[in-house]
Formats: sequence, structure tokens, C-alpha cells
Amino acid sequence: MLCHTDHHAPSYYAATPGKSLAFPELKGEAQADVCVIGGGFTGLNTAIELAQRGLSVILLEAHQIAWGASGRNGGQLIRGVGHDLEQFENQVGAEGVREFKRMGIEAVQIVRDRVAEFDIDCDLTWGYCDLANKPRHLEQFREEKADLESLGYPHELRIVEPDNMRSVVGSDVYVGGMSDMGSGHLHPLNLALGEAAAAESLGVRLFENSQVTRIEHGPTVTVHTAGGTVRAQHLVIGCNAYLGTLDKQLSGTVIPAGSYIIATEPLSEARAQRLIPQNMALCDQRVALDYYRLSADRRLLFGGACHYSGRDPVDIAGYMRPKMLRVFPELADVKIDYQWGGMIGIGANRLPQIGKMPGQANVFYAQAYSGHGVNATHLAARILSEAITGQASRGFDLFSRVPHMAFPGGDRFRAPLLALGMLWQKVKEVV
Repeated sequence: MLCHTDHHAPSYYAATPGKSLAFPELKGEAQADVCVIGGGFTGLNTAIELAQRGLSVILLEAHQIAWGASGRNGGQLIRGVGHDLEQFENQVGAEGVREFKRMGIEAVQIVRDRVAEFDIDCDLTWGYCDLANKPRHLEQFREEKADLESLGYPHELRIVEPDNMRSVVGSDVYVGGMSDMGSGHLHPLNLALGEAAAAESLGVRLFENSQVTRIEHGPTVTVHTAGGTVRAQHLVIGCNAYLGTLDKQLSGTVIPAGSYIIATEPLSEARAQRLIPQNMALCDQRVALDYYRLSADRRLLFGGACHYSGRDPVDIAGYMRPKMLRVFPELADVKIDYQWGGMIGIGANRLPQIGKMPGQANVFYAQAYSGHGVNATHLAARILSEAITGQASRGFDLFSRVPHMAFPGGDRFRAPLLALGMLWQKVKEVV
């Protein structure tokens, strides 16, 4: 069985929070129209969307707001939901695939609007570049650019030819790229804390250190914690990689995988400019991808890897530093100030899982963002809130039409089996 640690190393984000928020532990009995489990982006934004539609909401978080992936991810805000969307044409049709792509654009816009509406200070910066490891990646970028433009993508897209790569990244390991001024990067913890404050201002009751221990289903759902209970007409489960054993049906279709980040000491302005001249977020195309960007105080935040053991490496910096130096050899003299990791939720087909629990008319869920959760969580929240309030939701119907297989092997063997599958994908990259 996977063993998730409750002792993640402190992140750079936790050392630079813009707000200091604290919410009480649930004590006694409470009631609401909707109970939301999970204080990350999914739960916070579902609560906001529902409160804006006039429903009363209680949110329960087992630790602190954004304790999991929402508060410790790479901070990359990138268009799109899912991977290889054409694979779903048999389930949703060609127009359904195009709608998935349009929703991937809409997802970023939701974040943009949320930040503006509530004046959230989260270092939101526009500009992103996909990096080609091989010439075929660059050809795929050309096709993707044409596809996005056919959808009416409203932001600048530009193919970066091999001889112009140093205009976006000070490295010689890439053979091209595609820049996108409609994607970018931000301080994810400050975004989540700003959204928690926004939810509270809308009347949402938030409770921290209130781990759910049991759910009683029925026309009214009763959610139990160690200190109290919540009775609600609807329930939303937004725990993703940190679901644990709360619901075995949901946990069987998503597997937690560790991803890790290091943050350097602050770089000089000249060095930072040399490494990432346009202050973009960047990401390569390998299975065990590298992703990186500059923070507001000019640190290089460099992330990647993908572990399925449920345990963090003993020395994250020792593991990640060689990856950073492969891209930026000139940083050999730079100190690593922070090292941390967290769990992302991965589904077998890499499409977010958004739907209603089978046999439960009033229990909804969203999970399995496969490393692209900053935007996809916000889209999922809107889709869930539309479904709960009875609004016509093209998104809910579309996502519900895609089946999601449970990982084979049960709790004991599904992680090793997935690790073998990922190893095979890595082997194919080099042949």
C-alpha cells in the first residue's frame, strides 16, 4: 500500500506566503447545502463557484489550506486539459475533442479572471515556452500551433526556430520551441490563499485539521471528522492524490506520483536574464519532464522526476541538481536554498476525471489532473458547480462520457506496475 508522508519538506512558497490565514477545526454538528472535501484548488474554487451561485458551503481540509499539490507545485499555468485528446474521439466525437481543447483555453482564462476579480497577489506572469528535445517535437509544435489558431486562440503563439532558442532559454540542449503568451506562471500557494480568503468573504465556512474519517450516503450526506459532522444535500470530493482510503472506488482510478522541485539562491539580474531572457515558464517534452521558471525574487525553480513509491527521496537536491546542471551547466557554483516535493494524481488515460459517483445522485468528484492541475482544477470547479446547481453543463456531460479504468494490481502492486509502464515509455524516447 502506498505510504504518503505527512512530513513534506517546507517549500519555497511556504517561506514566502503573501497571506497568513488560519481556520478552525470542525467541532460539533454543522449543515450546509454542499460539503466540499479538500482545501486545494479543486475544493476552494468549487466553493467559490457554488457560493457565487447562492449555495451555502462548508469546506473540510485534513491539514492546512493548499497543504498538498496546490500549494507546492511548479507554478506553471499552461493551456490545455488532458493528453493526446484525439484518443477520446470514439467516446465524444470529433467535435467533443475540439470542445475539450476549447475548455483547455477557458481553464486559463478562469484563473486570469479569478485573480483579477479578487485582486490576488500571486506574481502572475504571462509567457510560456514548450521546449523540443527532438526535431519531431518541433514539427508537433507547428501542428499544434495551427490547431490552436483554428480554434481562435486569442494569444500570441510563435515557433522558436533552433537558431533562436537563446531568446527564450540560455541552454544548448533543445532544438526548438513554441512560445505562448496566453500561458505563464505564478506563486501557487499565494493563489490558493487568495482564493481561500475570497471563499470566506463569500460566506464559505472553511475548516482546517479536519480530516474526513467516514461518509454516510443518502438523500442527505453525513460527513464525519474526528471532531464533528457535516450534513449536506450534496458532497464534492476534491482530494486527488491525497484521497487515501476515503473512497476506494475513486482511489482505484488515480495513482499518486511524486514530483520534486529545487529552488536556487537568488540569482543576479544579469544571470537570471541570461538563463530565461523573457521570464517565461518552460517545460520539455520527455516522459520524466523538466519544468522550470524564475521566481519573483530571481531564484531558479527547477522541477521534474516522477516517483510512484509514495515516499520522497532522502536527498531531493542531490537527485534534482544534476538535472538542472544538464540544462544550465553555469549554475554549478549556485547554492540550493529549498528542496521539496509532493504528490500529483495521475489517471490511466491522462484526462481529468470529473463526474458523479455511480449510484449516488448527490456525490460529485474531480481528480487526476496528471501534473496540469493549476488550470484544470479551476475548470473542474466550474463544471462541478454548474452540474450541482442544475445549469446546462456541456463540460460535465463531455467528461462523464469518457470511462476511466482502475489501475490493476490493487493497493500493493499498481504503483510498481505503473512504474514499469513509465520505464517503457522512457525507453521508447531513446529508440
